[in-house]
Amino acid sequence: MLNLLFILIGVGLLTTGGEALIRGSLAAAKRLGVSPLLSGLVIVGFGTSSPELVVSIDAALNSRPDIAVGNVVGSNIGNILLILGLCALISPMAVKPLALRRDAVTVVGASVLFLILVGGSALGRPDAAIFLLALAAYLGWAYWTERSGNAPSAELYQAESTELSALPKTALWIITAIVLGLVLLIAGSQILLKGAVGIAELYGVSEAVIGLTLVAVGTSLPELSISVIAALRRHADVAIGNILGSNIFNLLGILGISALLQPLPVHARILQFDQWVMLATAILLLIFLYTGRRLSRIEGGILLFGYCLYVGLSFTTFGV
Repeated sequence: MLNLLFILIGVGLLTTGGEALIRGSLAAAKRLGVSPLLSGLVIVGFGTSSPELVVSIDAALNSRPDIAVGNVVGSNIGNILLILGLCALISPMAVKPLALRRDAVTVVGASVLFLILVGGSALGRPDAAIFLLALAAYLGWAYWTERSGNAPSAELYQAESTELSALPKTALWIITAIVLGLVLLIAGSQILLKGAVGIAELYGVSEAVIGLTLVAVGTSLPELSISVIAALRRHADVAIGNILGSNIFNLLGILGISALLQPLPVHARILQFDQWVMLATAILLLIFLYTGRRLSRIEGGILLFGYCLYVGLSFTTFGV
């Protein structure tokens, strides 16, 4: 019970800290005259991954590579199967293929890059450099293609920057929100890791399994809240764009930074099972987006069923 309490407290702190950091950063960007396009692309799209970033860095520095890598891979799987599946059940999500083709293809490409760089064993500092260079190239490409405002997806990122309301108004509150967000993220990551490691030891399952499931879902709550709000408001492009942006940053940014700080050996079950599930879910989403031009409730149900099946296999067939 104590370990479960640690996880719940850690998730709560991470969620609150992520929200505070995003709102403070958006308010600061607005005062500094940063465009809504860039704010949505970087701050919201990637800011919702801040819990994953802090937890993976903390895990890497504390010699918990299974949690560091499992958190990213599990979050990418959960973002598509769990979050988009849930959002599609709430409201069928019509999408503009031209607006999302770049990001959906990039998610698949980043997943393939992960498989290549892992090479059957580990992620080292040279791999980290490749991830980060790929992220920089993606950001440059995305901003360049959106800067003119002619691309349909320009509206997506501008909408993301305004999806969150109640931003702090004064400089003091902006600084307070950013600092408080960072403090809560750091504290939440340490408490969450303590609970996750305790549960893994108590029930005799690997830290990789805990990282891929409990930790991954817990750190994905900001993506869940943003996407569900967008689905309820019928802003399908925001919900899908938020998930695609977060998945890109998870792989290229978080693993890049984590492996740069500390080389990360990859657990055998991730190599045998989870990395292929991650790639398959990215391809499945790509197929859904470009064949039906929408995510229907049936497709949402398929995604959710896939996540239930994945979690079931994680604790049974691949639970070691």
